[in-house]
Amino acid sequence: MADATTTKSAVLILLGPPGAGKGTQARMLEQKFGLVQLSTGDLLRAAVAAGTEAGKAAQAVMESGGLVSDEIVLAILRDRMGEPDMARGAILDGFPRTTGQAGALDALLAEQGMGLGAAISLEVDDTAMIERVSGRYTCANCGEGYHDSFKKPAVAGVCDKCGSTEFKRRADDNAETVSARLKAYHAETAPLIRYYEQQGALRRVDAMGDIDRIAHDLAAIVEEIAA
Repeated sequence: MADATTTKSAVLILLGPPGAGKGTQARMLEQKFGLVQLSTGDLLRAAVAAGTEAGKAAQAVMESGGLVSDEIVLAILRDRMGEPDMARGAILDGFPRTTGQAGALDALLAEQGMGLGAAISLEVDDTAMIERVSGRYTCANCGEGYHDSFKKPAVAGVCDKCGSTEFKRRADDNAETVSARLKAYHAETAPLIRYYEQQGALRRVDAMGDIDRIAHDLAAIVEEIAA
């Protein structure tokens, strides 16, 4: 089995719509292989907090209500990739989103002496995904997650973890909004899927099954790349 040292300089890109489990799976890969999970949102917040040049540029844009440019995001990625822990490789979640960003990322990886291990598409069934996401709710007190169909409290209306009777749902976790997000994701990502297919870097994983099985399939890809 591969370990953290055998995955050196391997960069993985996780592609998948909201609710596909990218964050969960990225954390599991991070723990198993010593890869660094890089979420663009987290990176932006960290750069702003640290007061780096790129962070200051990002803060100015965000405070004006604008969208952070690709150039700023890439500058923040460049800064982060220069840190020592990146020698083991990374998992990118949320970037790239366009073929233009993908090309710029290719150039950045080459500049940093890193290679793209794979772009992994977490494949979902839209109808099932709508049910999965729109049924989610959490305990308002401790944050424990539940689902109308797949994970109900042992006692109806009472949190298994803390005993609270207060629950909440995200306002955008409804069937109509989830359906719109999925359509937007497929339209946005289709060119990116083709881009990585043409590079021979695309892998597909069924993301509708058990979390542990999905994790097993992803780990097998990492181990194959590292072999």
